[in-house]
Amino acid sequence: MKIDDVRRNAYAMPLTSPAFPPGPYRFKNREYMVITYRTDPAALRAVVPEPLQIAGDGAGGAIVKYEFIRMPDSTGFGDYTESGQVIPVTLDGVAGGYVHSMYLNDEAPIAGGRELWGFPKKLAAPSMTVEKDTLLGVLDYGPIRVATATMGYKYSTLELDKVRASLLTPNFLLKIIPHVDATPRICELVRYYLEDVTVKGAWTGPAALELAPHALAPVAQLPVLEVISGVHILADLTLGMGTVVHDYLA
Repeated sequence: MKIDDVRRNAYAMPLTSPAFPPGPYRFKNREYMVITYRTDPAALRAVVPEPLQIAGDGAGGAIVKYEFIRMPDSTGFGDYTESGQVIPVTLDGVAGGYVHSMYLNDEAPIAGGRELWGFPKKLAAPSMTVEKDTLLGVLDYGPIRVATATMGYKYSTLELDKVRASLLTPNFLLKIIPHVDATPRICELVRYYLEDVTVKGAWTGPAALELAPHALAPVAQLPVLEVISGVHILADLTLGMGTVVHDYLA
């Protein structure tokens, strides 16, 4: 293979059979369960990188959104589920969410998410199901149950326009790629948006969340002090590409 061929064909690893295709990445019937809870402010400050600021820090802040997301139809990535934590933050006064942790059960979106945007994705076994009158989300890391979320199924409807507006706010990621000598080669704060969002339904209801300690899936390091709300969303959307808003190595 010639040098020009490598340059022309290089998109993702491995060269001759990339783990994921080029975008855009469209998701149909993407289903969320989001449990919003209050946590330890000191624990939150220890994981949110500057220049991001914790939303409402010092004034009733210390909020985390624990998410289960079911994706039955996604371009190039197939059918999978993910689970993790998003922290409400601001950048230059604009509200958004910092993606702190993500656990998935599918190789393609793990590779694509990490290589393209810098999503903090690790392999695990999340699931999201309806058990009679309960929406249930569980996350297992190996044989260990590390997260259990429950919510009353479609108790009350929410205003779709407000839910759609919440999905259109910016999201932030810390993208880290090491050099071959193990020093940082890329260390960037990345911003991305969801695009072409159609909310098909949104509901709220009673909710509960339990997190268990695990050395390699440390979701419990942001402990649940008080559950604030539970939201269930069904939507079609496109995952937009990212932009670099801060280069830590510059």
